[in-house]
This record gives sequence, structure tokens and C-alpha cells, in this order.
Amino acid sequence: MPTATRADAQSRVDDILSFRKELARVEAEGALRLDDGQRSTLQRHHDALLAALHAGFDVDRDTRARQLSLGMRIASLVGALALAASVFFLFRNFWGEFSTPAQVATLLAFALGSFGLTAWLARVDASGYFTKLAAMVAFACFVLDIAMLGQILDITPSDKALLPWAAYAFVLAYTWELRLLLVAGITCLVAFISARTGTWGGLYWLDFGQHPENFFPAAVALFLVPRVFDQSRFHGFAATWRVLGMLTLFLPMLVLANWGDASYLALDRQLVEGLYQVLGFAGTAALTWWGTRRDWKDVINTGVTLFLIFLYTKFFDWWWAWMPKYVFFLVLGLVAVLLLVVFRRLRGVLA
Repeated sequence: MPTATRADAQSRVDDILSFRKELARVEAEGALRLDDGQRSTLQRHHDALLAALHAGFDVDRDTRARQLSLGMRIASLVGALALAASVFFLFRNFWGEFSTPAQVATLLAFALGSFGLTAWLARVDASGYFTKLAAMVAFACFVLDIAMLGQILDITPSDKALLPWAAYAFVLAYTWELRLLLVAGITCLVAFISARTGTWGGLYWLDFGQHPENFFPAAVALFLVPRVFDQSRFHGFAATWRVLGMLTLFLPMLVLANWGDASYLALDRQLVEGLYQVLGFAGTAALTWWGTRRDWKDVINTGVTLFLIFLYTKFFDWWWAWMPKYVFFLVLGLVAVLLLVVFRRLRGVLA
């Protein structure tokens, strides 16, 4: 089999379908003509390859199958969250009726059982949808295990619990290529680094959100991970690290650009807000340019979106209170047209 993952298999199927459409076009235009033997050989080869990829990876072989797969992904996400919530409320409702040994045994049984179920489904579920469901439940069970064991052993709540949560989410994500669990692991990692940064600044660890700058070290770490550790074997993982890194960096900047009092900087509030406004505009523009040079569509799209959020937020601050509403929205529309012209010219230059 020439592919190793379902994403690779789906990409190959998409290439075959695109090739068939383009071949039909060029033959209709008279630019190329295959004889009957060549056409038959190519058809049999593609049919056999499509059948093998579908059997091995449960890929989508046409547009209707792709549409159904989108619905299945949405259903698997909703189902995973619902089952995780079900486990949480199950523990909450009946936990007090168990003795301490029974509580510990139940926690271990749920954690090991959910992990075993995930491993078994990964072997029999080529589509990966049921594996994602089981993995989310396994992660929820593990989170509950750490939290409940802390209560049983009377351990003071700490940000250190975020590290094993993140580690377990990464194990699940990288073992079975589950981006939803990767997002969960990155979220836990961001929370831990930000909380630890806040404690170094004299805050209680749960109060790290009072100063958005506590998120900046975590953002730097997220940017470095795909540069230091190769993510090429995992479809979309590098993009996930980059996008979440950008959000972790620029969303706190957006807060500080409008709420300077939350900054650690001992400067005038308006000066702090102006500083982070400039950093937000310059940073999103620079990362958009960098993404264009590296052909990272995820960085380009995220950078442009964040740039527009910074821009329209400032328009609201500057003009909403005194400008007539029809003029305000007219200005926004004209700015959108201007940006379309700029992006079109930039696309032409890149082409």
C-alpha cells in the first residue's frame, strides 16, 4: 500500500478523481487522446487502487460520500463531547455512595477500560470516527481520575495536574492521529505554562488570566514545537500548532489593546493600548507575509483574520460613538473593498 495514513489515502483518491475530470476535459478539447488499451489499463489500475484504499482506510470516493463524512465528523464531535459529559455527571451523581477502595478501583477501571476500548476500535474502525469518540471518553476519564484522586488523597489543587492531562492527550493524539485530542493537549499545555508564568509574577495560579501577557511564553512554545519536532507524519498537526500559537499570542494582545490596565507594564494605560495595537497590526501582517513565503495557508488565513479583527475593533473605538451609523458601515464596506484590491494585487504579484 503506497499510503500510510487515512489522510494520505484520501489525498490519493482526490488526486485520482481530479485526474479523471481533467483527462475528460483535455480529450474533449482534442489536446490528448488515449487509445482503448491505454484507457482500459489506466481505468483498471485506478479502480483497483480506489477499491484497496477504500477497504484499507474507508476513504470518500465521491462527492456524496464526502458530504456524508462531514456529517459523520460533526456527529462524532458532538457524540464525543456528550459521552465525556455523561461520564462526568455519572461520577458526580453516584460518587458519594462508593467506599474509598471502590472509588479508586472504579477510577482505574474506567481509565484502563476506556484506553483499551480506544486501542481496540483503532484496529477495527478504519474511518476513525468511533476511535475519536472512545479517545475523548478516555481523556475525560483520565482528567476525572486525576481530579478525583486528588480529592481522595486530600491533595491541594495545583496547576501541575495540567501536565499529565496534556501528556495523556498527546499520547492519544499522536498514537491514533486525532487532532481533537491534540487541541485538548495544547490547551492544557497553554494553561499550565500561563499559570506557571502567573505564579512567577506573584499571582495565585488560577488567576493567571488577570494578566493576558502570561500567555505569551506559551505562544512562543507553540510556535517552536513544529520547528523542533517533525510533524510531517501527522496530517494537519503542524498547522494546528501554528494556528493555536497565533491565537495564543494575538488574542491576549487584542485584549491588551483595549484594556491596558491588565498589563504588567508600568506605563500609562493609553500608551500600553497603543503599543499592543501596533504590535498586533505589525505581528499579524508579518506572520501573514511569512505564511505566504512558506506557503502555509493556515498561517495566512489566521493572520488575515486576526488583522481584520484588530482593524475593525479600532474602527469601532474611533468612530462608533460619534459617526452616523450609515456612514460607519459605509466606511467599513469601503475598507473591505480596499482590502480586496490589495489582496488581489498581492495575489497577482505572488503568481
